[in-house]
Amino acid sequence: MIDVNKIRKDFPILRKKVNGQNLIYFDNAATSQKPSKVINSISEYYFNYNANIHRGVHFLSQEATDQYELSRKKIQKHFNISKLNEIIFTSGTTHGINIVASGYSSILRKGDEIIVSALEHHSNIVPWQMLCERTGSVLRVIPIKMEGSLDINAFHKILNGKTKLVVVNHVSNALGLINPIKDIIDMAHKFGSKVLIDGAQSAAHFKTDIQLLDIDFYVTSAHKLCGPTGVGFLYGKELLLNEIPPFQGGGEMISDVTFQKTTYADLPHKFEAGTPNISGGIAFGFALDYLNEIGLENIANYENELLKYCTNKLNEIDDIEIYGNSKNKIAVISFNVKGIHAYDIGSILDKLGIAVRTGQHCAQPIMDFYQIPGTVRVSFSFYNTKKEIDIFILGLEKAIKMLR
Repeated sequence: MIDVNKIRKDFPILRKKVNGQNLIYFDNAATSQKPSKVINSISEYYFNYNANIHRGVHFLSQEATDQYELSRKKIQKHFNISKLNEIIFTSGTTHGINIVASGYSSILRKGDEIIVSALEHHSNIVPWQMLCERTGSVLRVIPIKMEGSLDINAFHKILNGKTKLVVVNHVSNALGLINPIKDIIDMAHKFGSKVLIDGAQSAAHFKTDIQLLDIDFYVTSAHKLCGPTGVGFLYGKELLLNEIPPFQGGGEMISDVTFQKTTYADLPHKFEAGTPNISGGIAFGFALDYLNEIGLENIANYENELLKYCTNKLNEIDDIEIYGNSKNKIAVISFNVKGIHAYDIGSILDKLGIAVRTGQHCAQPIMDFYQIPGTVRVSFSFYNTKKEIDIFILGLEKAIKMLR
């Protein structure tokens, strides 16, 4: 069980006033808020042991290195990753995707195929388009059905021996739908295809067991799960990471450098060039600690309550259309009100202190599929309440009356 009133005290920003109103933050799919424990861990680093890592023999450097590497171990445990060296710290999900896309430039040949889903964020579309342009590979797309779910039968038909890589998000950021990634992975592996899972939207809401799912590559960002911006990680099976070249060159990622030749460091440092976001990496570990103290199962159950409550309330309002009506989804609702632009609704809600997201949500192909310019998106976290949803519904009804 979740004691939401106790939890809310952990988040300083929830005491903020916006336009004279108590902040109601329903934009968690864009980024989550941060508990004091995470915020304080960043200050603690800079106050007490700020130093570069992996390079110094002095006390501060060793302390910073120990704390940074402890976060890597926390990630390993949380996501059930086999080997510590399979975890690459990145600046976030987009960075992780681009590391793999860049590496596959040396693997793909003209006529090879990559499959993406129609539910992807732009960050899981554009790097693969760029890769195909570089290599002459072909990009194939898994279509979606009207309720927003992937057409798995269509996926089975386009999957073939030329498919080298399948990339799909675990959860759609625009619709909140949970994709059947275990089925997708199993089907892809039968053809010898590798699979990259974008976990940016899923990691904050439920546990992902990387070994159980047999994921080849996995990426996510700390800022979606109560951690800081500018840090995330890429997981890759050791054999696969050893097959692809580094994404960047510089310090830390080398073993030996001469003007004749450079040899690269072993994993994970091969992909970790330069001074990383040290405080962010440490804070990432504290964010995982915090989520595990509450319990991901407790979080999932509570957020599902909020999802059902808000969905029922929205369905009582005339001319509301919700996109992504699959039963298997997280606490994200994308909707429109007939005859009213999403931006206008979002602007009025903001005046009432209610933060929602409007627009395409970096998922233009989904909007094109539904033939709409965008949606209003409300996305909940475990620190939100039903009382906040009631205030949001009243605000939405007020906005509709003003705009009609």
